[in-house]
Amino acid sequence: MVSEERIWTAALVVIGDEILSGRTQDRNVAQIALWLNLQGIRLAEVRVVADRTEAIVEAVNALRARNDYLFTTGGIGPTHDDITVDAIAEALGVPVIVHPHARAVLTEYYATRGGLTEARLRMARVPDGAALIENKLSGAPGIRHGNIFIMAGVPHIAAMMLDALSGTLEGGKPLASRTMGCWVAESEVADMLGAAERAFEGVQIGSYPFFRDGRTGANFVIRSTDQTLIDACFAQLAAQLAAAGHDVVDGGI
Repeated sequence: MVSEERIWTAALVVIGDEILSGRTQDRNVAQIALWLNLQGIRLAEVRVVADRTEAIVEAVNALRARNDYLFTTGGIGPTHDDITVDAIAEALGVPVIVHPHARAVLTEYYATRGGLTEARLRMARVPDGAALIENKLSGAPGIRHGNIFIMAGVPHIAAMMLDALSGTLEGGKPLASRTMGCWVAESEVADMLGAAERAFEGVQIGSYPFFRDGRTGANFVIRSTDQTLIDACFAQLAAQLAAAGHDVVDGGI
């Protein structure tokens, strides 16, 4: 019997009324998904929730129960409505404490920026038992509690926190991909795509149709943890499309 390779998964909870209202467009989902792929971890699900304790608690408990890792973005700033830390502490059943190293980092960072006020000290609060995620950009650290990672909502700060975590999470093989484009209706080649997936076990083919310049086309993304399989599938599919009279564009249209 062939053993299936372990697939590591993560979920993301995006926290913030401003996301749900449309005032702010989220950019963290894409960058976290791409970063996770490089760590050999699949982003399995994303939930966007309001700045309400009960909503955050429910999402955290539901998603961490069925994934290896849980990430959250947003709601860890210095204002009264930044309640993520308190909500996650409630979900974990632990108190909130001021992390001594976080206090020291913030004290140093704000020494020449007006000092560490009570509001700024809120950014040193963590669920008891947590470790810190380094943030070289703004001083205020992210938080790790077991397999839960609590990060900033500001995309470039979240990116710095991800960089600090690179290579520290257990995962599988990174997911690779290769894209081809073709001016053909998706429905015309659906059977061909399905046959290609069946012929190359471990390969997934995503089909993304579009209508452009009065013409119908589609990009096909071939994904696998095995680059050799990707290239073999690409070659076969490209040959079949060419034989059917369709020109293939390596890299997509």
